[in-house]
Amino acid sequence: MRGGAGRPRTPRTKVTALLATRAARTHRKAWAAVLAALVLTSALLGTFALAVGSAALGHARVERYAAADLVVAGDQNTRYTAKPWGSEPETVAVGLTERVRVPERVVGVVRRVPGVRAAVADRVFAVGFRGGSAVGRPWDAARLAPYAVRDGRAPRHAGEVVVGVGRARVGERVTLRVGGADAAYRVVGVAEGPRAAVYFDGGQARRLAGHAGTVDAIGVVAEGDTRADELYGRVRDAVDAAGLRGAGTRAEGDSAGLRVLAGDGRGAAEHLAAAPARTTMLEILGAVAATVTLIAVLVVSSTIVQALRQRAHELGLLRAVGATPRQLRAAVGREAGRIAVAASALGAILSVPSYVALRALLNARGALPTGLELPFPPWLLAVPLLTAAITVLVARLSALIACARTAKVRPAEALRESPPGTPRRITGLVLLGLGVTSAGTATLQHGQAAAAAASAAAVLMVIACALLGPWIATGAMRVLGAPMRRFGGPGGRLAAANCTAAAPRLGAAITPIVLVTAFAVVQLAAGATLTHEARAQAREVTRADLVVRADGGLPHHALKRIRSVPGVTGATEVVHSTLVLARKEAGEPQLERLPVLGVTPEDVTRTLDPDVREGTLTALRPGRVALSADRARTLDAKPGSKVTLRFGDGTPARLRVVAVYERGLGAGDFLLSRDEAVRHTSGTTPTQVLVATDNNSPRTARAVAAAAPGTHVDGTPEAVRKATHVEPEDQALGEVVTAAAVAAIGAFTAIAVLSTLTLIAVGRRPELTLLRRAGAARAQLHRMLHAEAAATALTGLTVGAAVALVPLLAFSLAFTGTLPHLPPTQAILIVTVVAATTAAGTVPPVWRALRGRYPTG
Repeated sequence: MRGGAGRPRTPRTKVTALLATRAARTHRKAWAAVLAALVLTSALLGTFALAVGSAALGHARVERYAAADLVVAGDQNTRYTAKPWGSEPETVAVGLTERVRVPERVVGVVRRVPGVRAAVADRVFAVGFRGGSAVGRPWDAARLAPYAVRDGRAPRHAGEVVVGVGRARVGERVTLRVGGADAAYRVVGVAEGPRAAVYFDGGQARRLAGHAGTVDAIGVVAEGDTRADELYGRVRDAVDAAGLRGAGTRAEGDSAGLRVLAGDGRGAAEHLAAAPARTTMLEILGAVAATVTLIAVLVVSSTIVQALRQRAHELGLLRAVGATPRQLRAAVGREAGRIAVAASALGAILSVPSYVALRALLNARGALPTGLELPFPPWLLAVPLLTAAITVLVARLSALIACARTAKVRPAEALRESPPGTPRRITGLVLLGLGVTSAGTATLQHGQAAAAAASAAAVLMVIACALLGPWIATGAMRVLGAPMRRFGGPGGRLAAANCTAAAPRLGAAITPIVLVTAFAVVQLAAGATLTHEARAQAREVTRADLVVRADGGLPHHALKRIRSVPGVTGATEVVHSTLVLARKEAGEPQLERLPVLGVTPEDVTRTLDPDVREGTLTALRPGRVALSADRARTLDAKPGSKVTLRFGDGTPARLRVVAVYERGLGAGDFLLSRDEAVRHTSGTTPTQVLVATDNNSPRTARAVAAAAPGTHVDGTPEAVRKATHVEPEDQALGEVVTAAAVAAIGAFTAIAVLSTLTLIAVGRRPELTLLRRAGAARAQLHRMLHAEAAATALTGLTVGAAVALVPLLAFSLAFTGTLPHLPPTQAILIVTVVAATTAAGTVPPVWRALRGRYPTG
């Protein structure tokens, strides 16, 4: 007789198939728990695989340059090369969020390249238009989209503009503010495209945009018979031959500073934040996916091991009656494989709507920057199939490992039970020690090194607890056994005796509870600690009562007029920008992009209080910087010393430290002078003014608005906090992804807890039936099971909280210098979920055994 693919079905194959089929039918309830865990594992891994794959294919959306064949722009990356310990030099790069400008003479070089029909210089600048913000551009650049005039004509003179649809009518006169100066313009046309666009005559746009001698980008349109790939090489060679570089933005080791962009890459010249956000998204998703994978493997392995542990006597009997080790392994592997294939396929299907929900959540929370395109080609649907195959492999390996001991022993010894061995205890203790050591290391580190060490500590300690489960259970019962016997009555005494006698079983029940508690507490408390301390410091830093926002720039002399308003005690102009810090971490080169605040030094101590410990903020000038105390310790800097930084456009600078302050989470790690920050920003950031008053009255707010016409005055605490608080650019993205991961893994591990406890309860039916026949009352057994569930939940919560507390202490001390913080509602939710799942997995599966009838199995 022959099987599929022409292979002969030997007697050994028949025995294996028979054992696998009969076992799968007999133990449907046990495999149902494994099925649920595998479905969720496959769905979670597929969801994050789709997210990572889509992010890897992500790019900036092409809008303004859709009709351009090529775009010449500045290189929006800065690089740093260093030599790690005992290795070759390495170079790292990070994206820049402020524009790297292109020398205007490049336009002439590109126009002379054969095959170029047109080379159009583009300039983008902020415009205040009717109480809102708009984007100014030269009309020639509209052809790069292409945007055409729908009504009217193109601007021909300095006093004429074309606006987007719905902003104004042809022939209307409008007042626009650019660079703080108001001027009247006549609308001569209405153009297709974005409503916020305002197009000027080319010469007028050059004057208004500032940054003399540079342009934002150059759009290149090819001749009709010239292919874009041919033209790309010619333009690249022409730019290189001319020795052209970005406009003064290169640090040592950087490339030429100009890039020629084609295809989807053209969008990088429009949406500067898209590429850095994509890189950050990949890093966050990769880190979360690695944690999810590790937890999934632990949970799946634990569930399968528990399912097979219930059948240890059955497998031992098969071995005792002559089944070979190979037959047992093959039967168990085939049995697990059948379940895993079906479960993984279902999980792969569910991963698609799960990914769609994750994308919707990211969009709803505004976690993705404008212009970041995350494509989803049809072939990406094959990725969940790969993660499903990995899930099947993990399930088969776990099953084979679970039955390894029974398959190896001699038939005469197969029915004996053996306690957990010494190697397991030693391994667990070693991992526990390594986890504590890693946590201690985190307290001595800063930044990503501290976060990585704390994360490693949590993972090591969770694995250690899984290995030490029986001994943890034994220790817990030494503590809980006495009160259970004293106050629990007969049911409490039965529970204490059962838990003490079956420590491996209790340890298996505790492990998933420890896992879900530790993971949830670490993930939630780490972010909550930083957010709580940052908000607290932001409240302490902010001394202003009002924020004045000016689209298109603050009117000339407005700051001086605001300061002269009765009731105003101080006014400080602020600008948000970024800095890049190059450093070494354990010998490895690192580039860190950090948010920064630029301020006018006059009156700064009246509107901001970052708790200066050394120096003074009033000494801030171009070429000077103030540091937080944590960053000063990292850089070994103090007032009078110099630090090397790179501005948001990549320009390197060596700045003198004039002050060191304590509240770095509230004010950021660096404070610059406003003039220095503006010099290196893209020029589209609206200007804001912080205003401190002596009474914060509505009358004073109205007077401030009158002193700065055309501005918005807001006195709400949230608006003032937002104007002063410096948040990491990836904070919203990290919060959303972490929240989604915690919710998914929390539900996953909760089901794993329920599955494990259900498996244990199903295996105890004969034991409970015997107790009923021996005379135990139904109420006594109910109290016994409730006491066991309480002991299991309490032990798991206590150990999980202890496991989480060690790395959390290291993390919080390294980053905030405070104790960890977890919102009470989240703590209550964790305890409630654990208690509910423990109760649901302990009593309902054995209701039949507690009835008046006495089933035999």
